[in-house]
Parts: sequence; C-alpha cells; structure tokens
Amino acid sequence: MDKLKEFMGGVFLPARLLLVLIVIVAMMVAGYLLPFLYELAVLLLWGTAALTLIDLLLLYGVREGIQATRIVAERFSNGDINPVNVSVENNYRFPVRATLIDELPAQFQIRDSKHRFSLSTGAVRTIRYDLRPTKRGDYGFGRSMIYVTSPIGLVQRRYIGAAEQNVVTYPSFLQMRRYELLAISNRLSEVGVKKVRRLGHSMEFDQIRQYVPGDDYRTINWKATARATELMVNHYQDERSQHVYAVIDKGRTMKSPFRGMTLLDYAINASLVISNIAMLKYDKAGLLTFNDGTDAFLKPDRGGKHLNRILEVLYNQTTTFRESNFELLFTMARRSIHQRSLILLFTNFDTVSSMRRSLDKLRAIARNHVLVVIFFDNTELLDVLEGETETVAEAYTKIIAEQFAFEKREIVAELERHGIHAVLSAPENLTVDTINSYLRLKSHGII
Repeated sequence: MDKLKEFMGGVFLPARLLLVLIVIVAMMVAGYLLPFLYELAVLLLWGTAALTLIDLLLLYGVREGIQATRIVAERFSNGDINPVNVSVENNYRFPVRATLIDELPAQFQIRDSKHRFSLSTGAVRTIRYDLRPTKRGDYGFGRSMIYVTSPIGLVQRRYIGAAEQNVVTYPSFLQMRRYELLAISNRLSEVGVKKVRRLGHSMEFDQIRQYVPGDDYRTINWKATARATELMVNHYQDERSQHVYAVIDKGRTMKSPFRGMTLLDYAINASLVISNIAMLKYDKAGLLTFNDGTDAFLKPDRGGKHLNRILEVLYNQTTTFRESNFELLFTMARRSIHQRSLILLFTNFDTVSSMRRSLDKLRAIARNHVLVVIFFDNTELLDVLEGETETVAEAYTKIIAEQFAFEKREIVAELERHGIHAVLSAPENLTVDTINSYLRLKSHGII
C-alpha cells in the first residue's frame, strides 16, 4: 500500500495529456451528429491509454532515473550575490525533458522559481541561479523537485532531489575578502579608495636603505650616505598597533531601508571590512554596539581568531530600534577605552536638531580620541532634486528635499567646527568612504 501511495504521489499529468483528452471528449460529443467521429474518438482513446501505459513503463522502469544534488555554501554573505547550483544527472536510456523547482527560503518570497531544460542519455547538467539575501539569520531551503517527461510526454514523474537544508547568512564576508585581496595587492584604488599623499614623517622609522628614483629627498640620511659613498635614505612605515574601534548605533534611525537592506546592515558590513583592513595595516581592531544599552564590546586585537570573533558578534546583533543613548556611549568609552583610539561611529542624523541633542557627548568623546562620525546620505532625496517639476505639489516636494539635503551638509560642517571628523556617505559607498577616512587619518598622522 505504501509503495502504491508513493507511486501515485509521483505521477503527474502534463498539459499535453489533458489537451488530448479534451479533444477526445469533443469528438465524442460531435459523434451525436457525425457517428464516425465517435468511433474515431474511441480508437484515439484506446491509443492514448496504450501510449500512457508505455510512458509509465518507460519512466518507472528505472528506479533512480534522475539524481539531483544541491550544491550551496554553508554560509551566505549578506547583501551579496550568492550562487546556488543543482546538479542533475539522467540515468534513463533516452533523452528527457525536465522542470526543476527548488523550494527557496521564505525570506526571498520567490514562488515562481522554475528551470526547464533537456537532458540527453547519461548527461549531467548543472542549473545555477543566484540569491541575494538582505537579512542576517537562518535560511531554510526545502526540497529540490524534478518533474521528468519522456519523449512521449503524456506522463510526468516527480523526483525528490536534494533534501531540506539550512544556510546561515553572515555579514558580508565576500565584500571583506574582496577588499582584503585588493589591499594585499595594493589595488584598492580600483574600487574607489583614494591614494593619499603622506604629509611629514609622523611614521615609525624602519630602516636605512639605498636611494631609488622617486624617493623624497628629505629622507636622505647624509651620514649614512657619506659612509656608503652612495645616496642612502631613511625608510619609514606606518605606526602600528594603534586601536581602531568600529562603533555601531543600532537605534531607530538605522532602520531605514535601502535596496532591501537596513542602514544597520550596511554599517555592520562596513565594520567587518574596516576591522579587517585595520588588522592588515598592523593595527588592532575593536568593536562596540549600542542602542538604549551597550550590547557588545570587543577589546582591540589582531589575528584570524579575533576576526572570527568580530564576525560572530556582528552576526548576532539584533535590535528593537529604540532611541539611542549617546550618554551611555560616552560612559562606555570613558570606562573601557583607555588608550587614545580611532573611533568610527556609524550612525544616522536626519536633521541638525537631532545631531545637536547628542553633540555634547560626541565632543566629550572627541577630547580623548579621534572621532569620525559616519552617517548616511538620503539617495532618494537626490533623485527628487534631479527630477523635473511640473506641478505645484512636485515643486513643494523638491523644496522640502532641498531643505533636508542642506541639513545633511550643515551637520557635516557643524561637527567639523567642533573638531569631530564627519563623513556623509551613500549606503552603497559606505565601505569605500570608511576606508578612505581611515587611510587619510593614518597617513596624516592624526592617529
């Protein structure tokens, strides 16, 4: 009985068979007027039944006519394109037509994912599609179902390929690896990271070496040159083991969406990248997140294990998006951050008045540390400003948008008047702008 249920549950009738049956019924009805059509319909019915039986024997004559395997990484990278592959193998002795339906995680809300293809005898085909998650957390894949038809095409057999599978979506480690490779090969300029000219010699002395064309004449060591009878220069390197903190505001202003992701997730992705870049520059990376309370704190350190700790902490960040407590941030900075450090604060201010409510605490932090406030530009406002106005309502909307855009620039100016570095960035440029700010401050010897 169980085998019969399994057999019946795997048999499906395609549109071709239903179309043939409709034609037969129509011929039988017309047979009341033209008797020969009825006799022809009966013959067609028996022929269809015979072909359907043959089709069933072809499809079910092989126990595992189709084998399928889903190939997907254990982790997804949030906000990035992640490939998913389903490998399908045809074990039948005849070519088949197949339809793959892979049950995707509910977070994507994709209900029409179908892939139709043909497979020759003994062939293996890999079906690839891409997914872009926009939230951290667990993503549950369902089953991979393959519906197969023979060359006759009157019956479909369903195969259950891959079983249910869970994939965890982490902060954007693909973006982190990309910037890491570019930093190692000195190709960060390819993604918009600027090359900053170094001012002065606020770096650590490394060694005395032979002069090569392009070296700064001010670095010539005349005593070493006299001894060696050739030009020798002092070689400097960036100061190392400086503390760099990524501080993430998880308040309600970070809940705004952009391309499916919240500003909070953009800040989390940028924090992971800048922490890795800082460690590649031999600095120590720390992490602090806050909302109406301090949620996570990691002391500055270096190494692969520390990067994994940062990744795990960022993955587990959840928030109710309440009003952020900047006074608590100041208290935490005074209590736990003892060495002068670079603090990259990811937050968002929409108006000058909202920034001024937190200004005293930001100024207090900036007295002991190098504080960079990184907040978000509203790219939708820019679209409104660049658009044409044809009605009074559109003109009014444009005026309001200009006012908000002006306030964003005013926030930058006021923060810098109080000795606080400010970066206004579009969400898609956040990582590059953060790296640029870090490298600029480091090259100018500010940290």
